[in-house]
Amino acid sequence: MIDIGGVRLHADVMEPPNASAPPVIFEAGIAATSLSWRLAQKEIAKFAPTLSYDRAGLGWSESAAKPRDVHTLVEELRSLLKAAGLDAPRVIVAHSFGGLIALDYAARYPAEVAGLVLIDPVGVAEWANPSRSHSATLRRGIFLARCGEALARVGVVRFTLNRLASGARRMPKAIARATSGRGGEAFLTRMVGEIRKMPPELWPMVQSHWCDTKCFIAMRRYLMALPLSADAVLREATSIAAPVVVLSAGNASETQRADHERVARLSARGRVNVVEDANHWIQLDRPDVVIRAIRELARLE
Repeated sequence: MIDIGGVRLHADVMEPPNASAPPVIFEAGIAATSLSWRLAQKEIAKFAPTLSYDRAGLGWSESAAKPRDVHTLVEELRSLLKAAGLDAPRVIVAHSFGGLIALDYAARYPAEVAGLVLIDPVGVAEWANPSRSHSATLRRGIFLARCGEALARVGVVRFTLNRLASGARRMPKAIARATSGRGGEAFLTRMVGEIRKMPPELWPMVQSHWCDTKCFIAMRRYLMALPLSADAVLREATSIAAPVVVLSAGNASETQRADHERVARLSARGRVNVVEDANHWIQLDRPDVVIRAIRELARLE
């Protein structure tokens, strides 16, 4: 737990005895935590200092009063890295929403960034000016976060997740549908599928996090700030000095793929690698691809 000025953030720091590469920083998706990086981080930590962390309000980290816009998140990460003693420049590896933070960091503090590996990053342009469909998706996400907060307060989330952990499927799905509609059922099914890709010893930790109301509150606050954050990155991150590797999921839409190509072109050393046999959580589906991309940026391959 590292105090960054009134708020303590949880960081998982791994360092090899003899580092041969710059520090590697892992930035998770919008409601994910440091646990989502465990498969990749353990391998990268064999040759480079590494840090994964939980943004304020998520995982083991404390909640923060400041708005959850991208500029605030970059400053919080920067304070964390300084307190942890991980010298710049650093390679930033970011998944989904985390790509906004990585791009904003690289645009504002180019001397501190050695390279970016962006794992199926959110479409900056499509969220900066969300369509009617995207706005509806965002409203559903905020609604589900509010439902989750209320249900966590009265123990329904804990009961449902305990039933899932014991192998039950029908009852948890029925509870999710009854309390949050079909959207809640679909969200539960999708997230359980992704969590099952993590090492089994991590499952109880993820379950514990999502029994805590603060995680749903934080999720809602990050979602509410998403269009503002995407707009800021679209306007201000117009060029990136460091090399950029974008790993694009095989099932990315045409719009998402086009934005991945646009982001790669922000750097003179940018490229897109399409990972055909992986979905959005590439670090869980193909951690080997993520590890190889980091090693290439660190000039070890």
